[in-house]
Amino acid sequence: MAIVCVAMSLAAVIDLRTRRVPNALTGALLVTGIGIAAVELGPIGIGGALVGCLLGFAFMLPGHVFGATGAGDVKLFAAAGALLGPATTVQAFIYTAIAGGVLALVVAVRRRRLQQTVSSTANLVAHGSAAVSAIESPEADNRFAYAPAIAIGVVLAALSW
Repeated sequence: MAIVCVAMSLAAVIDLRTRRVPNALTGALLVTGIGIAAVELGPIGIGGALVGCLLGFAFMLPGHVFGATGAGDVKLFAAAGALLGPATTVQAFIYTAIAGGVLALVVAVRRRRLQQTVSSTANLVAHGSAAVSAIESPEADNRFAYAPAIAIGVVLAALSW
């Protein structure tokens, strides 16, 4: 639990400051999760750690493909999955999605662009990748650090162990 809380907090702070999640952090978290499982020091075994990692990767990859999340977010959630195992990774994804939605609304309100954000989101859902270029445009001011949402979701799920 301590490793999850510290790593997620660190990722959130770094992402807020630099808009990146360092590979060194996600790599260390992945190795730690698999290592703990391999020596049976945690609640899940090596198989659960690997499946959790794959699930975390699979859950976040579509968001990256559509331009909604960065590659660092995908790697961070996959590494967290190695610590959480499959069932808790599913919970963490649900909590992360909710936290991300709330954070997106807060950011949109603070930037005074709630209506435009809701409209762009509806366009993305309706038209998929055709709407990505408009969303990714630097003028759109749509980007925000997503590691805090991941941190909230992962920690909340980990608390349910």
